[in-house]
Amino acid sequence: MKRIERNRKKYRKKAWPRILAVFCIIAIVAVGFSAFYRPKINLNDKLARPTEIYDGKGVLASRITSNKTEGVPIDKIPESMKNAVISIEDRRFYEHHGIDYQGIMRALLTDIKARGVVEGGSTITQQLVKISLLKPERTFKRKWEEFFLAREVERKYKKSEIMEMYLNQVYFGHGAWGIQKASEIYFGKDPSKLTLSESAALAGMINAPSALDPYKYMDKTIERRNLVLSRMKSNGKLKKGEYSQARNERLKLDGRNLKDPLKGKFPYYVNQVLREAAGKYHLNTDELLRGGYKIFTALDQGMQADAENVYNNELDFLDRSNKGAVQSSAVLMDPKSGGIQALIGGRGEHVFLGYNRASQLRAQPGSAMKPLAVYTPALEEGYEITSELKDEKMKFGNYEPSNLNGQYEGQVPMYEAAMKSLNVPTVWLLNEIGADKGVDALKRFGIPLDKKDKSLALALGGMDKGVSPLDMAEAYSAFANNGTRSDAHTIVKIENSEGKEIAHWTKKKTKVTTKKVAEKITSMLLGVVKYGTGKNAAVPGYEIAGKTGSAQAVINGRDQGVKDQWFVGYTPKLVGAVWAGTDKTDSSNYLTTHSSEGAAIVFKKIMSKALAKEHPESFNVQDIGPLIEERQKEKEQQDKWKYWLEQGGNLKKNFDKWKNRIFKWK
Repeated sequence: MKRIERNRKKYRKKAWPRILAVFCIIAIVAVGFSAFYRPKINLNDKLARPTEIYDGKGVLASRITSNKTEGVPIDKIPESMKNAVISIEDRRFYEHHGIDYQGIMRALLTDIKARGVVEGGSTITQQLVKISLLKPERTFKRKWEEFFLAREVERKYKKSEIMEMYLNQVYFGHGAWGIQKASEIYFGKDPSKLTLSESAALAGMINAPSALDPYKYMDKTIERRNLVLSRMKSNGKLKKGEYSQARNERLKLDGRNLKDPLKGKFPYYVNQVLREAAGKYHLNTDELLRGGYKIFTALDQGMQADAENVYNNELDFLDRSNKGAVQSSAVLMDPKSGGIQALIGGRGEHVFLGYNRASQLRAQPGSAMKPLAVYTPALEEGYEITSELKDEKMKFGNYEPSNLNGQYEGQVPMYEAAMKSLNVPTVWLLNEIGADKGVDALKRFGIPLDKKDKSLALALGGMDKGVSPLDMAEAYSAFANNGTRSDAHTIVKIENSEGKEIAHWTKKKTKVTTKKVAEKITSMLLGVVKYGTGKNAAVPGYEIAGKTGSAQAVINGRDQGVKDQWFVGYTPKLVGAVWAGTDKTDSSNYLTTHSSEGAAIVFKKIMSKALAKEHPESFNVQDIGPLIEERQKEKEQQDKWKYWLEQGGNLKKNFDKWKNRIFKWK
């Protein structure tokens, strides 16, 4: 063993000179390469590369130009802003030549001590290269290119030019590329008028604009601003007293300019495209908006424009509630492909990457949940649309649902419970098949569920968090597509500035239920629109199947109007979901109408325009009209028998009454 150990030590001693020699050769080659390698660059050609959005036919629909092209000359940018950025992002900016080797070593030591990545080593020049010249990919090749390009930028441009280009292109959040828009969006002023405190706050946002958004996280913004001021102080960039004064200054935000910064059409649809690209394909939103990408989508420009026109008409959204106008959102999608053809995320002024009610809303769907959570699993269990359901006042433990009209018929067939949107028979049916069956069905429909949702209240849309119009449109698409659900999407593929495909949609189908069950559901939902609560959603000349839904507004412990209205419907080729309601429900914000009067009417107007160029198609399923007529005749016959029985009873009572009187007289 000792001999083996001696041999190992001897080998190591001989190996070290070889290793050192190889390392030296690599170092010499690298230094020599870096000395002679001079990549060609022209930053002026790289500043404006708009992202283009194409519709389902491959036609350009919207071109998004970021505001980084609205540059500010370096002499118009206050020294406080330049010093703040240098202090927090690259304190040796005027000393290095593009690569700060000292900074890299300092950051490495700091990270080792902290046992994590807490400090970066990129210079301002490197950051400029990343946002202007390189693709959004994390590879060794990109880091290699970044190294040489940063050195070349330093050779070709002055420090003042580099700082000017950087401050006019860096992203500050809320769609603001560059110091000009950032100053306007956050403080409502020109960059030249920024205070020291405001400059420090903006410089601090560069690191993580979303996480340090002062409109959402003012405490974090102030904490970061104070760090910037502290760095400026330690770097000798502040005069005596400036540090304390700036640290104590209150940041006053000016939201007047907080609006959509994108210069393009169909902002809500584009919003959803960008969210999908970031969430599904893990592409950086900032890079997408300045990298010259081409995004091909399922958009139908005609449908989108028509839907936007409907939503711009104030008269379509009036309510007798205290505040008058209401909020709303809608989704139109192809049930076979899952492609979203039109999307409206809200009413009023659009905010870049702001709240999109079409996809981000979480609201209780009310009775629109019944076909998904109750009728589908019940039909799968062997029930028929003509099966009689119990309709009488009853309690299920502590849960006591009631019909909206306050009337009960003893028993009703399933199709009538759906047509009239009766609550008690539907809850009774879910209780009969078991809540587990309802939960399982909703999972197949793609409805997001919480652990608290497993209860009989699910039959009436009672959920902890709720659903979005996009969730409901995708779920109902299974009925229009013979029981198969295709995942909803806007993006078909994405190409980079060189025309190379970097992402594409992979179709995913889920078998939700059988074709036979889907057809039975469609029969009942055709009846809802033709004969029941969904009459206001009917489009003349077209077969529309759908369901209304309403959720009560509970204010001060009691029902007071409506919080959410829904209508979800479909034809063989198009599915639509409309929500209307209030973002905040209180004694001054609620609806006085139900979905049949609100959301259903908006649905009709959107679908009328969307279907105008489509040839009417039939579902070729059973019409429940004859069933309704037959039941009506049976009820009339029963009512006649009931009448004559009552009359017979009355005659007997009268006979007994007179008989008693006669005998008493005698």
